[in-house]
Amino acid sequence: MQRLLFLLLAVLAGVLVLVAQTGEGLANLSGVDLASLAVKIVLVVVIGSLALTLFRERFSTAVQSALIWVVIALLLAIGYTYRFELKDVSDRVLAELLPGHAVARGHTVEVVRRGGTFSLAAQVNGASVPMALDTGASSVVLTQEAAKAAGLPLAMLAYTVSIDTANGRARAAPVTLDHLAVGGIIEHAVPALIAQPGQLHTSLLGMSFLNRLESWEVRGDQLMMRGYP
Repeated sequence: MQRLLFLLLAVLAGVLVLVAQTGEGLANLSGVDLASLAVKIVLVVVIGSLALTLFRERFSTAVQSALIWVVIALLLAIGYTYRFELKDVSDRVLAELLPGHAVARGHTVEVVRRGGTFSLAAQVNGASVPMALDTGASSVVLTQEAAKAAGLPLAMLAYTVSIDTANGRARAAPVTLDHLAVGGIIEHAVPALIAQPGQLHTSLLGMSFLNRLESWEVRGDQLMMRGYP
């Protein structure tokens, strides 16, 4: 810091010498003006030296903080610019890591197979219900627990339909779901069945939902469903 002060003083001395050696400069500057200029330059040098001495560490910290905020601002700007692309990437990563997470893009939904089954999280009358794809089931079939969560009147059910389950033949009650949603695909007034207590471990997404779609297909370990706009 002392070296910097000496350097500034040397610059000041050089300026004064240059002015003194220039006749035109001396002619244009009165004694009072010259003295005032010298005093101002000395004050700037002294104040600047003191400020650098007192706030050198604070200045360094401020510069570091400013750089951090600049980086954060740039990251936020990049994230906002590519927000849709980043959402697609995050959905695909979650679909690989979390069974039942559907990648939804508008009316198109993709589900990754896990353990030989396409498991997904559906919304039945607003309630979240884990389901498994079953193309062999002619209808959507709900467990007792799922039906209760969806607010269906269990006490008024009539189990008049025969169905095949992993436990053999069973009976189920026909109902109509107000709405059934998978990702961005929402269907209303969907025919469904409710299995008797203890007869079904997982609710099934059957053909009464799939037949309403514009298309659906299985590609390797990916299920792709497209709903109508």
